[in-house]
Amino acid sequence: MSGKSQLRSARWLDAQDLRGFGHRSRAMQMGYGPEDWAGRPLIAIVNTWSGINPCHAHFRERAEDVKRGVLQAGGFPIELPALSLSETFVKPTTMLYRNLLAMEVEELLRSHPIDGAVLMGGCDKTTPGLLLGATSAGLPAIYLPAGPMLRGNWRGRALGSGSDVWKYWDEKRAGNISDQDWSEIEGGVARSHGHCMTMGTASTMTACAEAMGMTLPGASSIPAADSNHIRMSAATGRRIVEMVREDLRPAAILTRPAFENAIAVAMAMGCSTNAIIHLVAQGRRAGHDIGLDDFERVSRRIPVIANVRPSGDTYLMEDFYYAGGLPALMANIKGHLDLAARTVSGRTLGEDIADARVWNDDVIRGIDNPVYGEGALAVLRGNLAPDGCVIKPSACAAKFLKHRGPALVFDSCAEIKARIDDDDLEVSEDTVLVMRNAGPRGGPGMPEWGMLPIPQKLLRQGVRDMLRISDARMSGTSYGACILHVAPEAAIGGPLALVRTGDVISVDVAARRIEMEVAEEELARRRAAWTPTEPHFGRGYGWIFDRHILQADKGCDFDFLETAFGPGPDEPAIL
Repeated sequence: MSGKSQLRSARWLDAQDLRGFGHRSRAMQMGYGPEDWAGRPLIAIVNTWSGINPCHAHFRERAEDVKRGVLQAGGFPIELPALSLSETFVKPTTMLYRNLLAMEVEELLRSHPIDGAVLMGGCDKTTPGLLLGATSAGLPAIYLPAGPMLRGNWRGRALGSGSDVWKYWDEKRAGNISDQDWSEIEGGVARSHGHCMTMGTASTMTACAEAMGMTLPGASSIPAADSNHIRMSAATGRRIVEMVREDLRPAAILTRPAFENAIAVAMAMGCSTNAIIHLVAQGRRAGHDIGLDDFERVSRRIPVIANVRPSGDTYLMEDFYYAGGLPALMANIKGHLDLAARTVSGRTLGEDIADARVWNDDVIRGIDNPVYGEGALAVLRGNLAPDGCVIKPSACAAKFLKHRGPALVFDSCAEIKARIDDDDLEVSEDTVLVMRNAGPRGGPGMPEWGMLPIPQKLLRQGVRDMLRISDARMSGTSYGACILHVAPEAAIGGPLALVRTGDVISVDVAARRIEMEVAEEELARRRAAWTPTEPHFGRGYGWIFDRHILQADKGCDFDFLETAFGPGPDEPAIL
C-alpha cells in the first residue's frame, strides 16, 4: 500500500468538506499539523496500562518506545487506552470482562481513523481480549507482549509467582512456616514489573500469540525488565507501519494451521489449562472450528519439553529466555508445526525460527527427553462431563491419573472456604472434592477457584494433592489433580449439578474418561428435582454476559460475536 489516498485514515483527514475540516482542525488543536498525518499510516497503540495492573506497570514507557518505532518508519502514532484487566485485583475474575475488552478493541479500531494497530497486553485475559477484538476489526495488527517479571527470591531460593504462593500457603496452613516467613515471601515473590514468570496463563497466551504469528519472532519470551524488551517495542512500532503498507491483516495470518501451531506450542510448553478456552474462542472468532478434539489430538503426540514450573520442577521464564526462548522450543518441535504459516514478520514461521538454537537443554528439552511424555493437558469425557472437562496431568501426582473415590460436594466457593478447615470434615486423601456453580454463568465469569484447597487436617498429615473437580477455571500457575471446565456447567443444569456427597466418581486419564457411578434412573430423578439458581445480574454488562455467554468447551465467547472473516470491517459513515 502506498499513497495517502489508499489509507483508511484518509477518509477522515483528506476529505475537502466540512467533516474533513473538522477532523483536521481538531487534530491541529492538539498541536499536530499536516506534516504529522499527510500520507502517513495512523497507528493505534492500544495500551492496557493502568495504575492498578502490576503486569503492565512499564507500559507507559513502552508506549513511547512503540511511538518511536512508528515515527522511524514514517507512521503517525496515536495512543488509545483500553480496559486494563489486572488478574490480581479484578473481582470476581477478569474472565468476566475478557469479552468486554474484545468488544472495546473492535469498536476503537473501527470507529477511529486507524490504519493499523499495536496491541499492548500480557496479563492473562488481555492477550486473548486484544486479539479477539483485532481479529474482528480486521485491520493490520501486531501484538506486543508485556514480558514475564524477573524470578522471585526468598532466602536464596528462586520463587515462582502463583506456584510457590500455593505451595507455601499450604505449608503455612500446615504450621510449617511462620508469619515472618510468609511476610518475607510476600515481599520477594514479585520483584519487578511484568506478568507471572511461571508457565501460567500470561506466559502461555503470549507464547500462543507468537506461535500463531501475531508477534515479532522471540517477542513473547523477553523479560519485561530486559533492555531487549525496549528494543522489541520499537521494532514492533516500525513493523506495523510496514504491515499497513503491505496490507497484511489478521485474516492472512490467523489460519487454521496457525491455531494448530499455537496448540502444539502450548502442549510442549506445559501450558495453562486456560489456553483451551482462549484458543477455542480465538479460533472460532477467526472462522475456524477449533475445539477440544484438536487439543486432545495434539496432546497425544507432543510431549512437554519446557522445564518451567509448574509442569517443570526447577526453572522459570527468565531461564527459558536465556535458554533460547520460544523460537528455540519451536525449533525442537518443528516436525509438528506448519512452517509455511505466515507471521506478522512478513515471513513464514519456518523462516522466523530457522536460526533458533537451544542454549540450555535442561530448560528446553528435546522431544526424546521430555518433562512429561504427553502434552500438558488432557480432555476427559463421560456422564459427569458430556461436553468435556480438562486436567493438567503434567502438573499433578501420578497416582491420581487413575482414581476412584467418594465425592464430597460443595455448592459454592464460599461454602468450601467456610468448611474446608473444619477438623470434623469427613474426608480422606481418597475423597474427591467437588465444587460447583463456578462456571461461566454460575461464578459468574468462571473464576479461578478450581485449585480447591486441601483440607487442613490432611495437610497436617502430609497430604499435598487430591482429586478435585469443578466447573471453574484455575490459575495457570496452579498445579495438582484438578479437573476443570466441566461442561455443561452446574448452573445451567449440567450433570455436575446432580452429584451428591458419597457418590463414587472414577477418573481414568489414560482412557480420557470421567464418570459418576450413579444409576441413570437415579440421575433422572435428581434432574427432575433440580431448580436453577437465580441470575447474578439484573442490569448492565453482567446482564448481557449472563444471557449470551457460551460454555467452556466453546471458548466462553458471546454467541453474537462469533463470526467468520468477512470482506473486511464495516466502515463507519462519515457524513
